[in-house]
Amino acid sequence: MVLFINKWAIHPDKVEQYLKWTEGAIQRTLAVPGVVEFRAYRPASGGAQVAITYEFADMEAWAAWESHEEVQKVLDELHTLALNVTLELWGPSPVVPDPIRPGG
Repeated sequence: MVLFINKWAIHPDKVEQYLKWTEGAIQRTLAVPGVVEFRAYRPASGGAQVAITYEFADMEAWAAWESHEEVQKVLDELHTLALNVTLELWGPSPVVPDPIRPGG
């Protein structure tokens, strides 16, 4: 599996615009083939930080998804509504290539 991690802070002057944008932006990225799972996180203490993850079967699936015109549009739009945007791509560990589940 491949994990694509995106983090940012919601621009304080654009919170309402950001919230309206997310309604469609998430669905637009999920309509592009390749995503196995999507998750979104916010700090337990509150705050305007956001972390999201997309999971893909492999690098080829991520590359096809990431290069899609609609995904690029969403990422461009994000940069107008957020601060400190970071994108990270993580691949499987050579030490632990498969999931380990407790009790398994």
